[in-house]
Amino acid sequence: MEIIGYIIAAVVGGGTGFFLGRNLLLSMFKGEQIKAKAEAEAILKTADEKAKNIAKEKELEIREKFDQQRRDYNQDVERRNRELNEKEQKAKQRDQQMSQKMEQVARKEQELTQSQSQTEKLQEQLTTRKGELDKAHNEAVSRLEKIAGVSAEEAKNELIAALKEEARAKAFAQVKEVIDEAKSTAAKEAKKVVIETIQRTATEHAIENAISVFPIKSDEVKGQIIGREGRNIRALEAATGVEVIVDDTPDAVILSCFDPLRREIARLSLHRLVTDGRIHPARIEEVVAKVKKQIEDEIMEIGERTCIDLGITGLHKELVRLVGKMRYRSSYGQNLLQHSREVANLCAVMAAELGLNPKLAKRAGLLHDIGKVPDDNPELPHAILGMELAKKYNEHPVVCNAIGAHHDEIEMTDPISAIIQACDAVSGARPGARREVVESYLKRLKELESIANGFNGVQKSYAIQAGRELRVIVESEKVTDEQSDLLSVSISEKIQNEMQYPGQIKVTVIREKRAVSFAK
Repeated sequence: MEIIGYIIAAVVGGGTGFFLGRNLLLSMFKGEQIKAKAEAEAILKTADEKAKNIAKEKELEIREKFDQQRRDYNQDVERRNRELNEKEQKAKQRDQQMSQKMEQVARKEQELTQSQSQTEKLQEQLTTRKGELDKAHNEAVSRLEKIAGVSAEEAKNELIAALKEEARAKAFAQVKEVIDEAKSTAAKEAKKVVIETIQRTATEHAIENAISVFPIKSDEVKGQIIGREGRNIRALEAATGVEVIVDDTPDAVILSCFDPLRREIARLSLHRLVTDGRIHPARIEEVVAKVKKQIEDEIMEIGERTCIDLGITGLHKELVRLVGKMRYRSSYGQNLLQHSREVANLCAVMAAELGLNPKLAKRAGLLHDIGKVPDDNPELPHAILGMELAKKYNEHPVVCNAIGAHHDEIEMTDPISAIIQACDAVSGARPGARREVVESYLKRLKELESIANGFNGVQKSYAIQAGRELRVIVESEKVTDEQSDLLSVSISEKIQNEMQYPGQIKVTVIREKRAVSFAK
């Protein structure tokens, strides 16, 4: 019985425990279910809010794009309307000018008709007066014949005979004077004849100028060239050393610089920038660097072509490059390459006539002014500098002596040196070949730049405004703002003490700092 009681108690306790455990599990499951439901509702709410925000952003983006397209369209319509208005105004101006010209032509025709009628009246009056004068003359001649007792024909013959004798005496005296003068000036006239004969071999010469005109398609391009607050022009001027002038000149930009090489670099760079359409300071510096490389290649090609045309072989590559560089240099307004080619041809002809070596003479004639176009500017006469360059690149001693002696800097040791000197004088002295005013102007500008470059911290300097302004660019790491002010004063004082110039020279010191980093 005790065992049965234990069994019953166990069964009752197990049932009770099962029931209590079941209720506890159900209550826990309901709590988790409520919690999961709350989390799901929160997630759905968050997702709904995000979806609404994304929809708002997309709507705003679409509205902005639509507004931008509408603005672009309105700007395009305004631009076209402006162009149409300008064309209409130009057409009206042409019509007005044509009407004025037609009125002027009509007035001129009327004036011409009046002048013709007046001329006819005057002609009639002149005919009448002439008849009266002829009648009076005949009457006067007949009276004189009666008084003198001779006829008019006899008096005329006697007068002619007397005049002939007097004319013979004067003519003989003048002929004698001309012969005496010709004897005294025979040598001078002979030299003139020789120079005029040699002049037949002269090549064309280019009169030097200091500006280049860069054409543009429309005035709208000027705004791109100027850039925001003029930054593009400043970058182009700093990179090339050329003053860019954008004024009211229609469809044109003016490049001003005394150095033809700088102007050519600026012209080609501006052409590339305008063609490409991307104009900003970084792009300008990149294009200028590429153009400088292109110009160097062209200089080498010009030198090689010149040597081929003159039949000169075996010339060192550096000398060939300097020969090509002469294309962008002038001496007293005469293009240096054309002058050197002319001297080379004259030297070859003269050397052949004198029985000397024409090849050496032609080589020396081509290289005689090579000292005017070095990459640096040492304080040496160009004849001595050219001789040093020729020796450096193993040219013949006769060629070296001819280069150094063509301005009597050293003693001549070969007849070819005298030929070089004579042909150089002939090429430079022919009419219209040179202008000394331009050469002195270029020397003054180069002296301006060299004075500025002699100061510490100066990176580069450019003479612009025809020498009325010196623009100096300094290194920001070496020169402070206060030192920039002092530097401009120091340069101005040195220019005043060492140079002679008309008017005044403005010295502008530019200091700018650039921060450059790379994203890798």
